Amino acid sequence: MHELGLATNILETVQAEMARRDGAHAVKVELRVGELSAVDKDSLQFCFDSLVKGSDLEPLELCIEWRPHTRRCQACEKVFEVVDYNLVCPQCASTDTQFAGGDELEIVSLEIEEP
Repeated sequence: MHELGLATNILETVQAEMARRDGAHAVKVELRVGELSAVDKDSLQFCFDSLVKGSDLEPLELCIEWRPHTRRCQACEKVFEVVDYNLVCPQCASTDTQFAGGDELEIVSLEIEEP
């Protein structure tokens, strides 16, 4: 379960930012997580909530923006969501497609309250 390690790293990042902002309190952290990132979003949420509970960061909220696996067709330029591992363009049936997204794992924003 590497989600515990990810949750720990996220919280360490938040704590480091809060240390730079005297008296500020973190309210919400937003993540972008791709389908191909090998992260179970429910496990990550559980681990995050467990680590925050009873800590100085409580009631910090985690919001996860889930990003699907997408491809771009080289023939017609359509960007499409991959369903059931089908990499064929649904618009023109071309098999010449390239990866376009779905491996993201990043902190998008941190909402804080200043004193």
